[in-house]
Amino acid sequence: MPRYLTIKDHARETHLFGQRAVIAFVIIVLLMLTIVSRLVYLQVINHEHYETLSHKNRVKIVSVPPTRGLIYDRNGVLLAENIPSFSLELTPEQVSNMDDTLSRLRKIIAISDEDIEHFLRLIKQKRRFDSVPLRFRLNEEEVARFAVNRYRFPGVDIEARLIRYYPRGKLGVHVIGYVGRIDETELQRIDNANYSATTHIGKLGVERSYEDILHGQVGFQEAEVNAQGRTLRILNETPAIPGKNLYLNIDIEMQALADRALGKYRGSIVAMAPKSGEVLTLLSKPGYDPNPFVTGIDNKSYQALRTSKDKPLFNRSLLGQYPPGSTVKPFIGLAGLEAGLGKQSTFCPGWYELQGDDHRYRDWKKQGHGETDLDVAIVESCDVYFYELAHRLKIDRIHDFMIRFGFGQKTGIDIIGELTGLMPSADWKRRERRQAWFPGETLITGIGQGFTLTTPLQLASATATLAMHGQRVQPNVLHATQASADSEPVLRETTYLKPIELKDPAHWHRIIHAMTRVMHSERGTARRSGAGAKYTIAGKTGTAQVFGVAQDAEYEAEELDERLRDHSLFIAFAPAEDPQIAIAVIAENAGSGSATAAPIARKLIDYYLLRNQ
Repeated sequence: MPRYLTIKDHARETHLFGQRAVIAFVIIVLLMLTIVSRLVYLQVINHEHYETLSHKNRVKIVSVPPTRGLIYDRNGVLLAENIPSFSLELTPEQVSNMDDTLSRLRKIIAISDEDIEHFLRLIKQKRRFDSVPLRFRLNEEEVARFAVNRYRFPGVDIEARLIRYYPRGKLGVHVIGYVGRIDETELQRIDNANYSATTHIGKLGVERSYEDILHGQVGFQEAEVNAQGRTLRILNETPAIPGKNLYLNIDIEMQALADRALGKYRGSIVAMAPKSGEVLTLLSKPGYDPNPFVTGIDNKSYQALRTSKDKPLFNRSLLGQYPPGSTVKPFIGLAGLEAGLGKQSTFCPGWYELQGDDHRYRDWKKQGHGETDLDVAIVESCDVYFYELAHRLKIDRIHDFMIRFGFGQKTGIDIIGELTGLMPSADWKRRERRQAWFPGETLITGIGQGFTLTTPLQLASATATLAMHGQRVQPNVLHATQASADSEPVLRETTYLKPIELKDPAHWHRIIHAMTRVMHSERGTARRSGAGAKYTIAGKTGTAQVFGVAQDAEYEAEELDERLRDHSLFIAFAPAEDPQIAIAVIAENAGSGSATAAPIARKLIDYYLLRNQ
């Protein structure tokens, strides 16, 4: 009977199974140990670290922009406010393909190349989780159009922001200024933490000069967000501190009157209270609407403003440098009195010659004024008298006296950017022109021509000093600050400067008396503007040449291009016995000061002194 061999070796299989079971068990144990050790590492050893990360993923710190302070005029008229506006904003870390997103957004909302350009610059300066505005001032149709397409744009949202608005438009732009988007240069100087939620900053005027007060202090929110980054609730909040409100010394209705009175002419009008330095009017015409600059003016409109022959962007009140013409004669006359030369009279035949020089320096009155003393010279604005007086004084004595009134120097007004003008001297010409000073240049300096340049603000400030018999005060635009609508305004302190002391105080009275006769005597050059006044005005007309007329040529305004005609100037203060207002008017290419600038000043003085009667 055949013997069958057994194929299975149970003992060996049992042994093999046992080995495999042990190996599997060891592997399982090792895996369990690995998992447990990892759990211990994550949950125990690094518990605090991962708890913080988790918290960060759940909680987002959001900067809260402060509300910008409002700006009012001296009578509480609102000049700069904040209005709600919808803006289209993107959070870069939540946008997977920025180029594609921007391209698709432009198909449903109007977005200019300038908007894109500025946005791309801005996202490089912001943190990736910060929301960055792409377009401001969305209208209702654009908001609705985006709302129905929102699901297609992760990381894109519409936010309600407050933006600046200037209700009086161009009327106050050269003093109020405007805000605009923060640029790269400004980012280098501002406190980035305090501006982390702010997109705009003061660019010009009061908005720039008082940026620190107007801006306020940024706030923060701890917001719980979902996986898509959307806010679920606010956990904690540090509220933003609003900027302070500003009250200006400017009377915006008086500024509007100045604008109307200047009419078709370009120019500037500065009016101030001589006792306090409060600037009542600071008009530069033409102006421009600041509102388009807030959200980004388009390139075509900006180029039109920049290249305009009328230079609307140019602040003539602070930056315009004009020959003062005969408005300097009261100051030169005062210098003559101080030098002991005021008692001498001069015969005016209608021209003046220096000894050894056949060049004739002409008077505005062809037939001359005859025998002329200082009083008549101011009343009738005799050029020959002041040629002679300037020749006796010499240029350096004129320079040293005039700078005491602030000519050739900044006034220190609390708005950034004013220029110095120019009060020449022999040393200045040697230093700047590398030339010697000529006697003929002294003569024309005596009538406010030649190298002498002044800003309208300087002229008004010097007039205020003359009105106050040498008491100098720094012109100021800011009247008061206010922390909130419910708090009392805090007044700005007046800054008094070193007064001008004369050897004989009676000299003030003599010059001011002559200026009142300019307005109220039969031969005064501004008698028509002074006629019928209910108070006494002290004034002086000026007519400044824009270009030189040849020795034997006649000045015929009608035959000249309008921009080559003389500038019309006028300075005044009133009442002469107790000055409440000092004013300087410059109307470019408007002819004589008596015909154009003086009547303008009279309207403003009437408004200021008589409006409550």
